[in-house]
Amino acid sequence: MKPELAGVKALTFDVFGTVVDWRGSIAREVRAFAQEKKLRVNASKFADAWRSGYRPAMNRVANGELPWTKIDVLHRMILDEVLLKFRVTALSEAEKVQLNRVWHRLKPWPDTVRGLKLLKKKFTLSTLSNGNVALLNNMAKNAGLPWDLILSAEIFHHYKPDPEVYLGAADILGLQPQEIMMVAAHKEDLRAAARQGLRTALVLRPNEYGKGRHPDLSPEPAFDINAKDFVDLAAQLGI
Repeated sequence: MKPELAGVKALTFDVFGTVVDWRGSIAREVRAFAQEKKLRVNASKFADAWRSGYRPAMNRVANGELPWTKIDVLHRMILDEVLLKFRVTALSEAEKVQLNRVWHRLKPWPDTVRGLKLLKKKFTLSTLSNGNVALLNNMAKNAGLPWDLILSAEIFHHYKPDPEVYLGAADILGLQPQEIMMVAAHKEDLRAAARQGLRTALVLRPNEYGKGRHPDLSPEPAFDINAKDFVDLAAQLGI
């Protein structure tokens, strides 16, 4: 382990894409749902369309167009638009509610649980996600994710990459920012964390957006660690 990382006591994790496979999970459920309801829907494109509304919806909160709105509610707003786009008009309200909760049931990457259990031997592990607390808790139960605690943008009423999220996590953990390492597959998240003094670890998830569709898989020397998965991250942290 690099000597400068000896003071790290906690790891905070981005979740969607870093810990769990949102695209594959949603596409599988949408495909099964469409077959059950005899709907003609391209499940992968449906998943992409749903996710593409994620950042614009959070931006509406950040710029004051919407009051604080948790991700479950934003996901439902986006879902209603996507259903119209894909001309799916026959679903009941209960079916829409159940479909929206697919985000609570996302599956982990193959290395996730093993890697987290290794990392937990040495570090405090926490989510630091834009997902709301109930969503993250249900996901952890469903996927067997061994978090020590769940931290969410919902607690701070700010979405990443706002500084309040990273600094708020440090405050709750009772640590200085440099004692925390942000772990993410998204470089913009890590850059925002680094600006607030957190250590950073990039974990590559080449299939997050589908095979051959990831925009940037290059390691960056600016990050403290560049890892191929969570098991590799554990090894680089001396576990």
